[in-house]
Amino acid sequence: MYNKKLLLLGIYMSCLIIAVGFSGCATTTTTNTATFLGGPSFYAITTGPDGNLWFTENLINKIGEISPKTGNITEYNIPTNNAYPIDITTGPDGNLWFTEQLGKKIGEISPKTGIITEYNFPDNVADPIGIVAGLDGNLWFTDEDEIGKISPTTGVITEYDIPTPDANSTSITLGPDGNLWFTEQDKIGEISPKTDDITEYNVPNVMGNLIGITAGPDGNIWFTESAANAICKISPTTGNISEYNVPSANADPNSIVVGPDGDLWFTETGNNLGAKISPKIAKMSPVTDSITEYAVPDDNTFPLGITTGSDGNLWFTENGDNIGKISPSDDKITEYEILGVNSQPYLLQIHATISKTTPTQN
Repeated sequence: MYNKKLLLLGIYMSCLIIAVGFSGCATTTTTNTATFLGGPSFYAITTGPDGNLWFTENLINKIGEISPKTGNITEYNIPTNNAYPIDITTGPDGNLWFTEQLGKKIGEISPKTGIITEYNFPDNVADPIGIVAGLDGNLWFTDEDEIGKISPTTGVITEYDIPTPDANSTSITLGPDGNLWFTEQDKIGEISPKTDDITEYNVPNVMGNLIGITAGPDGNIWFTESAANAICKISPTTGNISEYNVPSANADPNSIVVGPDGDLWFTETGNNLGAKISPKIAKMSPVTDSITEYAVPDDNTFPLGITTGSDGNLWFTENGDNIGKISPSDDKITEYEILGVNSQPYLLQIHATISKTTPTQN
């Protein structure tokens, strides 16, 4: 379970179950062993403009990238010590922008040069977590009780108070209406980049703890409720919320993203309410509302961030030393276990491959 004060995606809220279907299937998995820096604690992950996967490593204070074609991994040191990078996204300028929760800064890294630039908050009081590019050319981010934006051309940061005190905003996404939608501890919020007005929507259960959020292919905004063990959607036009139970108890749904197949893919840490269960990657059809889960081979870790790669696979981070991917065409999971201590940059060297098929629950 995440501590919201220290880790990005960790607040949880309960849901009213509307409908859910669960199709059982078999998962083929491949585990690879590699040489890499130990103990990085991978967190958020996104696809960069160069086609590589870029991710944050909060415990060792780095930004990393992995090529989906070659498996080459390169790391870049963040100038600020103990910055604790959390979320990462591609900006309109072609750079990768990320939040530094403990560094109290917004950072950017050029995928061409690897140079990192950091931007201070005016009052040096901040807790930035989620970040996403808006249609107005700014990067928008969550900051506890505020929503902020930073101009990639000037570096100027502007923040807006969320109406609800102690909102604990976490993740943020661009909606189909051009507004920025974000999760709070027990509400969904939206801010207009034109007027800066913030609107909040109550979820049915105030103990759900909202975490990940993304715009779905159906025009709705989809989000996860960790404590409620549910996947939810809200209509940007009506504000109506529907909630769907995750089949596995205490699954702890976390990050969520749209896959190349049009389904909503999300991570299950299996760490909710202190109950450690098998971590999984799952998908939900926005057409049938059915949820399918796939067990992650390594029970000693748990998946956190997830994104769609340029290769058509879903790539995810695992808290600990793994980066994984799952193919939406055959449900095959591949994990890269990162071992050893070396100087960077790092080349992912596969030493052994183990394949197995694991049936999921029905």
